[in-house]
Amino acid sequence: MKPIKPVIVIHGGAGTISRQAVTAEKEQEYHSALRAILTASQKILTDGGSAVDAVTLAVTMLEDCPLFNAGKGAVFTHAETHELDAAIMRGEDLQAGAVSCVRHIKNPIKAARAIMEQSEHVLLVGDGAEDFARQQSLELVDSNYFSTEARRDQLYRVRDLQGGTALDHSAETLTVQPAPIDEEKKFGTVGAVALDSLGNLAAATSTGGMTNKQVGRVGDSPIFGAGTYADNRTAAVSCTGTGEMFMRMVSAYDVCALMSYTELPLEQATNKVVMEKLSSMGGEGGLIAVDAQGNISLCFNSEGMYRGYAYAGEQDSVTAIFK
Repeated sequence: MKPIKPVIVIHGGAGTISRQAVTAEKEQEYHSALRAILTASQKILTDGGSAVDAVTLAVTMLEDCPLFNAGKGAVFTHAETHELDAAIMRGEDLQAGAVSCVRHIKNPIKAARAIMEQSEHVLLVGDGAEDFARQQSLELVDSNYFSTEARRDQLYRVRDLQGGTALDHSAETLTVQPAPIDEEKKFGTVGAVALDSLGNLAAATSTGGMTNKQVGRVGDSPIFGAGTYADNRTAAVSCTGTGEMFMRMVSAYDVCALMSYTELPLEQATNKVVMEKLSSMGGEGGLIAVDAQGNISLCFNSEGMYRGYAYAGEQDSVTAIFK
């Protein structure tokens, strides 16, 4: 039997990421942030910690980093507010927890984990989720904590020039000249998947949603089977992309179903879902996944995806943005 290779895999969103629009300094900033997150979460696995702990730390750090659209630096709704979603799932027993449309929980992924471990429910939303977080002594913040001037400017540009919605960095490429915004250029979701030394899998996903989104909009991230899924028998999956399409296609679960029912290996299953099924429906984005043997897939049908991985006990981590 092949020995288990514990591994952490992370993503910070996928989409049309133009090399011309990213300076060398900004590109290095993203790589440095991804490496720091991988190093911290990799140590948990190297020390024999759980996959759940590894993905929780990774996504918490992604939420705390304003470069990404989750937690600090989350995008604004049309009403100039923030509404955050997060989910976590444990592969050994299919336990799961998620929050949606929360406005004051500093780290939504911690609330999602508390629901998984301390509640009889799976998904809590809005005020109910925040009341639960308060009962669990999780940190709540004023909604201004999530705001950055860059995100506010992004909202104004989208509202003024398009009037529709845009996903994270799609608005960042706008200049002062009026130009159409492709709302599918950049998908602002973060996520992590991991396999630990006991052979347990876990997946976690968090997002601020779409710039200028309608208040109350929920994407695929907190919907199990759509944007997040983990099952020790197959794989752990975290998605990023056109959320409505991932929900319609039940993409995260579909990877696991293909592995279970047709015995496809991980890479073939993820390619079929992302490159064939999603693409045929006009869905854009990608996913990260790890199977029970430690094989990984970082699959996307867009121009790029902020991503990286690190195996336990290995000195170097790998990060990438473009294809």
